[in-house]
Amino acid sequence: MIRKILMILALPVFLSSCSKKATQGKTTITASFYPLFVMLENICDGADAHISMLAPSDTGCLHDYQLTTKDMQAISKSDIIVVNGLGMEDFIDKVLEEKKDSTIVAGEGFLTVDDNPHIWVSIAGAIYEVRNIADRLCELDAKNAEIYSKNAESYIEKLQNLQEEMHDSLDKAAGSKIITFHEAFPYFAAEFNLDIASVIEREPGTAPSPKELSDTVAVIKEANEKTGRNIPLFAEPQYSGASAKIIASETGSEVYELDPAVTGNGGKDSYIEAMRKNMMTLKEALQ
Repeated sequence: MIRKILMILALPVFLSSCSKKATQGKTTITASFYPLFVMLENICDGADAHISMLAPSDTGCLHDYQLTTKDMQAISKSDIIVVNGLGMEDFIDKVLEEKKDSTIVAGEGFLTVDDNPHIWVSIAGAIYEVRNIADRLCELDAKNAEIYSKNAESYIEKLQNLQEEMHDSLDKAAGSKIITFHEAFPYFAAEFNLDIASVIEREPGTAPSPKELSDTVAVIKEANEKTGRNIPLFAEPQYSGASAKIIASETGSEVYELDPAVTGNGGKDSYIEAMRKNMMTLKEALQ
């Protein structure tokens, strides 16, 4: 009995030792959230590096995220931190002041619209961030530079092929109006020449007031009359579609889903798969 108790007490130490061995001698790189982690999965494949992320993969956008003690420990132990920047990670800015020389801001230098940080949702924005991350990783971690550079170019080529495929599929619908539920899609819409007629919920999880719902219904009805068709509504899989259903019932517009690729189960191709699914959804909704 005593032996069993001693073994149980020793287990956390054993697990901690295993964790240390897994990262020993490797460059530890921590992404702030899921989209950047997927980029790192591609860039760091085969490198002598250990990657992780702060926010759990089902968090979504980081509007209301708060640092945990575990996050603080991860930041402290990481050799390199990768963030989106552009206001996405306000919760972490002060903490990173001490690690600014080893922090990569993926969106740094990107020309934003209305300070919107969701640049990875467009393929062009994702390519921009992948290139930024890889260039800085090569500077900060010279021993893996060749791998980072080669992997980044390979992944960028995949993204460019995806971009071409999506243009081939969606360019016929250029100028089409859509309604989105959050402000995650302005760069995506601009890339594929779609017109966002209205954004219903400015902040994820913040339901529109009755007046806002009424105003939105009025906007959609007017737009439906002008275009001679019902403008499709696009909710996101990460959030409740309750408001979408109300608006759909009032306007006759149909509800679909567009994924900003902020959650998932990992995998190097998860962003590409999410965008390809968006392509098929838009193709159906705008035909």
